[in-house]
Amino acid sequence: MSKTRNNHYVPQWYQEGFFEVGRNTLAYLDLTPERRVLADGREYTEKSLFFSPTSRMFRQQDLYSTFFGTSVNDEIERYLFGDIDTKGANAVRAFAGTDVREWHRHFMALFEYIDIQKFRTPKGLDWLKTLYPALSQNELMQEMQGIRMMHCTIWTEGVREIISAEDSDIKFIVSDHPVTIYNYAIPPNTKACCYPNDPSIALKASQTIFPLSSNFCLLLTNLEYAKDPSTGPFEKRTFARNYRNSMVKTDSFIRQRKLTRLEVASINRITKARARRYVAAGRKEWLYPEKVVPNSWEEHKAALLPPENELWHFGGEIIVQYDSGHVRFQDEFGRTEKVRDFLKKEKPPASLRPGYACGCGSGRTYKACCHERPVALRPSWDELSIRERNMSLMNGIVDILDLNSGKNWLAVRRDLTDEQIGKIYFLYEALWPLETDLLALLPKPDGRSRAIYTGPIHPEVIADFALGSSLYFGELIVQHPFLHNGTVNKKFKPVENPGSYRQEFIKSVLFLLTVMPLVEDGIVNLIPDPCDFDIHLREQMYSMAQSRSSAMKLDPSQEPRLKKLMRQDAERGIWSMSDDTIRSQIKATTPELDETAIEDLLRSIKRRNESDPLAVLTKKTTVNDDKNGQFSFAKLAPNFEMAMYLAQATGSCIVTDSVIRWEEIQKAIYRKVGKPQIALSSVKQKIENSTFAFLQDVNDISNFGSKKTLAAYPSLIQDLFRYLSKLDEHGTKPNREANLVARFNREHSIAQMTLKKSGAQISNGLISCVFPEGGIQDNTVNRLLLMSSSEHHLPNVPMAFFIEGQINYKAKV
Repeated sequence: MSKTRNNHYVPQWYQEGFFEVGRNTLAYLDLTPERRVLADGREYTEKSLFFSPTSRMFRQQDLYSTFFGTSVNDEIERYLFGDIDTKGANAVRAFAGTDVREWHRHFMALFEYIDIQKFRTPKGLDWLKTLYPALSQNELMQEMQGIRMMHCTIWTEGVREIISAEDSDIKFIVSDHPVTIYNYAIPPNTKACCYPNDPSIALKASQTIFPLSSNFCLLLTNLEYAKDPSTGPFEKRTFARNYRNSMVKTDSFIRQRKLTRLEVASINRITKARARRYVAAGRKEWLYPEKVVPNSWEEHKAALLPPENELWHFGGEIIVQYDSGHVRFQDEFGRTEKVRDFLKKEKPPASLRPGYACGCGSGRTYKACCHERPVALRPSWDELSIRERNMSLMNGIVDILDLNSGKNWLAVRRDLTDEQIGKIYFLYEALWPLETDLLALLPKPDGRSRAIYTGPIHPEVIADFALGSSLYFGELIVQHPFLHNGTVNKKFKPVENPGSYRQEFIKSVLFLLTVMPLVEDGIVNLIPDPCDFDIHLREQMYSMAQSRSSAMKLDPSQEPRLKKLMRQDAERGIWSMSDDTIRSQIKATTPELDETAIEDLLRSIKRRNESDPLAVLTKKTTVNDDKNGQFSFAKLAPNFEMAMYLAQATGSCIVTDSVIRWEEIQKAIYRKVGKPQIALSSVKQKIENSTFAFLQDVNDISNFGSKKTLAAYPSLIQDLFRYLSKLDEHGTKPNREANLVARFNREHSIAQMTLKKSGAQISNGLISCVFPEGGIQDNTVNRLLLMSSSEHHLPNVPMAFFIEGQINYKAKV
């Protein structure tokens, strides 16, 4: 079988929809015709306007081919695009017609086709390349398939209109990038539109133009903008999440408007302005819309606004009851939960005074927080921040557990009821709706020093190194210990089965009590699991993690601290059983003990439990109750993929005290580039040959943090981060590296001496680091960020650090 290597990125069947009656060619305009040099030195420009059959145009050699050695594979062209084009052709023809039954039948096929058409062109593929540090041809094809259907949900939830050029003497034209995005506030000469970029479809004022044929064009408009064209054009539409289930009416299309020649020319001018190189039309005169409508970019918006009196077809709430009795609610933006007004807050004025509390809820002044940040790099100002939600949770816990009355932790555990547990899990769920836009609340890559901590999320070890590391690395982002009730199967939900979560609840609350002073100070940013709010993200992450772990074959025995914690939690589960159950177990295993000895042993177990702050003291009353069991989770979080995801989304380095996680990070570097080229080798050597003191008491950490006693460290980390981030662009600078080493030498000795003389409880540790040229990067993580609608993230993680105690547990690679 011959190979299909001349790939049409705009299919021939689609181009044929723009033929004039009786013709089988189109007029093509080359916007950047090539310059040729003759043998005698003369130069000429090739013809820009020409007629051609569709077989010769909008194609490129090996655009979709994959290569394995000398073997060329064309399966993407034959199988993937063969199937998509077959379904797409039927769908485009159906929506150019008026049979509503055919619309319903081909509804998803239409949007699947438009989505892949946006990516499959040279411009679309060039755009995709910009989101990754480097992609081979095979990797590019893999990523193109990996992000299929990314735009479908947002498109289908918007206002869908089919406009007609039937009454116009000018018809629609087609370009080499047929899916055109228009935002009246972002003209072609701006950075957001600089090749190969297009405005994000998630922006409220972004509209998608897709000509179905010379006479019909599909126009997709975000509902908020259609209802109020004065809305902020740079703001994201409400609930702009890509991959999720949504219900829409498949027959809701506006087909009222028949455009004038000026309106058709406006759309053609937009199409031409956003083309890569070629535009085509049934007649050559249609290729020059600027001669008909010389108006400005913003003035085209009038031709694209859907009729106001037809918007009633879209929006509103949908409530569906299934045969099972399950009821699904959905609002006009696809949200399945009612908006929680108590999480909203009124935006402070744009001209906020420098000394006022910052609108992002960080607890710092505006001058010290968001004043120097561009608006796009600020956390959200119109809803409760992560810190404010954690403080609300803490206030709820204090109130529900009656901690304000002077109750100590022993009394709290003795008096703990299922009702209290259920209320607190319910409160956490209320503070974190499943449709939270977590990326909007997180800090962005703004040049400030911060770190993602990944390791054991356990109150017994979090203070060993993790919390104290905030003084070295700046703001520390840590994953929340609380389980989200909304992500659990109904029969296991902690709100409905609180008795099964007593041990895990005590662990989570004690963790929160431990870190809360640092959360209030803004030193620790305690965030929920991003996967709690995005099922697609969770599924993709699990799939990637399984694939990676099966190949890496990590050995849990390398993680002695985690093994110890798991063993201790298992023992606590045993000692939390009812007295009758323990008594029967003792009799079964040691029948030689008499009743007096057994009672002595039970009293000893009780004293042990009381002295253990994580032990459950409220006993079950019957043997049968023990069959319900206790949930207890060993959390090494976030995992590798999510640590990378968060680090790139927030502009952070990665810090871990987990041997397993450190091995995963190093193997990710080797898997990508083999033996990596290490940057800043002299700085790396200095850091790894030094000892660091880690404060063990949260109050000491808070005190040193507020006084900025160790501020030189985050400043150095910030400069290291910046240097590594620009290494590919600027190359190595020996003088700069020598200056960084000198700074470390000067500041480290003074700071460590200050810590030791303070009298605070410290634990000495060692820090290993990786500074690979090109950073730590995984294509799957970049894909996750793209799928999550992240618009401000790093292409890689420039550096990572591993903290260990006096006993060396370094991972082997």
